[in-house]
Amino acid sequence: MPPASPLRYEPSVETPHPQEAEIGASILESMRKVREKTFEDYGHAVRSVHAKSHGLLKGQLHIPPGLPPALAQGLFAKPGTYPLVMRFSTTPGDILDDSISTPRGVSIKVSGAEGERLPGSDGATTQDFVLVNGPAFQSSPKSFAQNLKLLEKTTDRLERTKKVVSTVSRGLETLVEAFGGESAKLKALGGHPETHILGETFFSQAPIRYGDYIAKISVAPVSEELKALKDAPLDLNGRPDGIREAVVDFFHRHGGEWEIRVQLCTDLETMPVEDASVLWPEEQSPYISVGRITVAPQEAWSEDKIAAIDEGLSFSPWHGLAAHRPLGVIMRLRRQAYEASAAFRAAHNGHVIEEPKTLDAIPV
Repeated sequence: MPPASPLRYEPSVETPHPQEAEIGASILESMRKVREKTFEDYGHAVRSVHAKSHGLLKGQLHIPPGLPPALAQGLFAKPGTYPLVMRFSTTPGDILDDSISTPRGVSIKVSGAEGERLPGSDGATTQDFVLVNGPAFQSSPKSFAQNLKLLEKTTDRLERTKKVVSTVSRGLETLVEAFGGESAKLKALGGHPETHILGETFFSQAPIRYGDYIAKISVAPVSEELKALKDAPLDLNGRPDGIREAVVDFFHRHGGEWEIRVQLCTDLETMPVEDASVLWPEEQSPYISVGRITVAPQEAWSEDKIAAIDEGLSFSPWHGLAAHRPLGVIMRLRRQAYEASAAFRAAHNGHVIEEPKTLDAIPV
């Protein structure tokens, strides 16, 4: 258990941002322009963010018996095994050559989560976790909206320029890391190191309600084959889909295991709810395992999986249990943005997107 007692959730932990409505409107407008531009270019609607998939997996979440009361909350309140799907992606809203190396993400949809639902997800039994490979959000909400304005103007344009920026940014990031630092801004600009996506640890960045408590979520590789890929270099030169190729090759030969971990909030001063750019100190509250994800060897990219997962599903932290309500301004802003993105894809692709009652129809 954490060295300090976890704080209990109260609605008062959330305080609206003074410019929340204005920032939200700006974000929605930027994402709309990204969607419309990519649809014009591709003739097919893609996500406003995390448009490019690199692997689609089906597996299981195992929740062990005997979790302490503070950890046995919500989905994790009782032991059991739940089917799930995982979608690995990179962050931009356009489909880029993998040599333009940007931050990575994984979205997870668990089926069979029974209990009171969040608004808008009635009738389903899903619980989504939407994670990226950085423990804290890259900027303030206002700066994020301003950054989106810049990105909307370069969506699906000047790919050669993006490659140059990515190469320069990677060089600068390597220099920063050599001196013991890390730059979220450089990585967001395309300076993420060319490494294997399956070696990454992923984070919710912003907190969620964790039953009676408040927590951030992390998913970390624990099987030996996955751990061996941490910081493993991946040559993407001349391989526009090299990350996907590497994921497919791995799961042809191996299965994988990840731990799902929670970091409980123990101090609202050092572990704020509203400011997702603040890194919660692990010396105050470490990430603790509450379950294990297992995936058998399988085909990680197929037409059937593309139709079922990439086209047929949407992922949002707002799909789930009331016990895991997303918290803070970043999470509140995501709700409308993700709903608008899914609605646009459904309308323009003629493909129904809804929360599945089960995941049985999705192939392994």
